[in-house]
Amino acid sequence: MPATNTASTYGTVTKAFHWLTALLILTVIPLGLIAEDLAFDAPLKVPLFSAHKTLGVIIFFVALARILWALTQTKPGDLHPDRRLETLVAHIVHWLLYVALVVVPLSGWLHHAATSGFAPIWLPIGQSLPFIPQNEKLAEIFSGLHWVWSKILIASILLHIAGALKHQIIDKDATLSRMWFKQSQVPDTSEREKAILAPIFALGIYIVAAGGAAAAGMLSHGDREPAVVLEQVTSDWMVTDGTIGITVRQLGNPVSGQFDDWTAVIDFDPNATGTLGHVTTTIAIGSLHLGSVSDQAMGADFFAADAFPTATFDADITADGGTYLATGTLKIKDITLPVTLPFVLNLEGDTAEMAGSLALDRRDYQIGQSMADESSLGFDVGVNINLTATR
Repeated sequence: MPATNTASTYGTVTKAFHWLTALLILTVIPLGLIAEDLAFDAPLKVPLFSAHKTLGVIIFFVALARILWALTQTKPGDLHPDRRLETLVAHIVHWLLYVALVVVPLSGWLHHAATSGFAPIWLPIGQSLPFIPQNEKLAEIFSGLHWVWSKILIASILLHIAGALKHQIIDKDATLSRMWFKQSQVPDTSEREKAILAPIFALGIYIVAAGGAAAAGMLSHGDREPAVVLEQVTSDWMVTDGTIGITVRQLGNPVSGQFDDWTAVIDFDPNATGTLGHVTTTIAIGSLHLGSVSDQAMGADFFAADAFPTATFDADITADGGTYLATGTLKIKDITLPVTLPFVLNLEGDTAEMAGSLALDRRDYQIGQSMADESSLGFDVGVNINLTATR
């Protein structure tokens, strides 16, 4: 059996690529579907997603090798060139599959690289990609494209299988025989229509699907409505810019994010003695963006944002040498505990720049109780605060 293609049949290399791709695809799709349906804290969710991502990267490289090989090979002719419509549909389905084998795993890989945390790829490469920053909006675009294009892949596979069965059972022709490894008599089918419409039509389907996904808001999850939207506050010192960020460790990897909606009422006199002032900060929990686990963080076992939409930090401000301290309480969910936030302050006239950080133990606030093993989700949560305020 020849390794290369002829005008009537496929060579062993092409056949090996075909069946290897089929095996990988029929494995990776169920892994993704099962992992997606599992609860966030299910023990198998992360390893199943890791396996799905790892196989996806492998499929991408196998697809590239398959395409490069196909470019060097003779393409066997159509078995029924007289059936012009049927032949055109078959070509379109093949092109849909060829494109899918590249864009579906690539979009998933780009989504993984653009987000942080959750289910690493089990390969020495691939955790990050050049020119792809960790950006939540970019990750949402790739995630939406991966979802919609994967549905085209599944539909194309079903059509491909249906076509193969039709040829085998109804037409009883050599379609399946010439893609199998057993040597068989296959008629000469050197006639092949040069159907430029097929790749154009297939690419058009992917472009239209992407446009439809964008129009439907599937490429952005920014429409997640928080349980509460904070009203603007008045303060002696008004915050003009700043971030409240958190960093957790998932599977040993840091995952960072920030709260987009928060207010601070600050009373501060640097010339006072003893207590220099007071700060009350209210945070909208639902405004948290935390990489790939933003939605899960809102769940009942974590922040329980529906029941407890805000967190509150209430503290007095004092000086300790060259460092300032905000000493008071932090309320998350229905739990209020004492905390001290050390920070540095740069004062220039009526403008103050502040930077501080502290570490919290998530267990103190009953967050992630189902994840008692720190190897899954670290106990320590780093909080970083940077802000600029004017008097």
